Amino acid sequence: MEVSESLKDIVISSNSTLLFSLKKMDEIRKKLLLVFDQNKYLGLLSIGDLQRSIISSVDLGTPIHKIIRKDYISVKPNTSIEDVKKLMLSIRAEFMPVVTDGGELLEVHFWEDLFGSFEDAPVKQFKLPIVIMAGGFGTRLKPLTNVLPKPLLPIGKKTILEEIFDRFGKHGCDQFFISVNYKADLIEYYLRSQNLPYSLEFFKEEKPLGTAGSLTLLKGKIDQTFVVSNCDILIDQDYSEILDYHKNCGNEITIIAALKHYPIPYGIIKTGENGKLIDLKEKPELTFKINSGMYILESHLLDEIPENEFFHITQLVEKIKNRNGNIGVFPVTEKSWKDVGLLSEYIDLLKQC
Repeated sequence: MEVSESLKDIVISSNSTLLFSLKKMDEIRKKLLLVFDQNKYLGLLSIGDLQRSIISSVDLGTPIHKIIRKDYISVKPNTSIEDVKKLMLSIRAEFMPVVTDGGELLEVHFWEDLFGSFEDAPVKQFKLPIVIMAGGFGTRLKPLTNVLPKPLLPIGKKTILEEIFDRFGKHGCDQFFISVNYKADLIEYYLRSQNLPYSLEFFKEEKPLGTAGSLTLLKGKIDQTFVVSNCDILIDQDYSEILDYHKNCGNEITIIAALKHYPIPYGIIKTGENGKLIDLKEKPELTFKINSGMYILESHLLDEIPENEFFHITQLVEKIKNRNGNIGVFPVTEKSWKDVGLLSEYIDLLKQC
């Protein structure tokens, strides 16, 4: 079939690479694509398919026809709209293809047409304690943070902290532990005055203890899996999928990593013995996994953090690694991660509000 203009944005070739697919999802702000081989419809590609491939160390240059699932979900032409809606709700699908028995794509039902904004789509519920590290000085956001502490900077009608609360709140999380230091009284006064539907407990280090050292103040208060997040990052991801990965892999700690792409404006040369040319790549693009600043941890790790010592969470990761503990990395796309602690990114986010 010839792809209609209305569908071209969400269509991708089966020969496209994983990297191209990730960028496409970022570009159109969707996490689902229709896959075609020339004019023949092959199936669906989801962000979950790409994430599972990355976790399995599939090269980002791999064409997606090598990873596309054969059991993709679709509906028949005679499926009622009510049944379509039930199916889309059950799997939280951004759109649903209507496919004949012969594999021909007839039309596509979009979430927005049936339910409204996809941002309001229901997500899987879980209840975990959430620890927000909000004690920094916000140096990268000066001069704004000379007036307001970074966690209270506005994003639309909310502060950064409230936006983080609400993203976890959508999943049913309502218990937050907030590490404070700089302008701590102002942060606590503001949040208490908002009558938020969450349990908020503030804890303060008497001296700088690094990104993990202050967690020792929570010993005896957290006895289950918990999340740690910096107060200046926003991640556009179904958090329940990260938690499922963490649990299914038996991880002690899971690092949420954002993919970051860096184009090199020069030809890259690789040489061997006696300067012999091995490879020459013209203006390649390098992709790295960046530590996003969000983690899922098991509570026993609190006992592995030294008390009253400066200790970074990267040191905790190294400690677990050295004893062969389970450490997982869950990838999200480049634009699914916003580092709003950087002035340029904070201003870009304000423009979108």
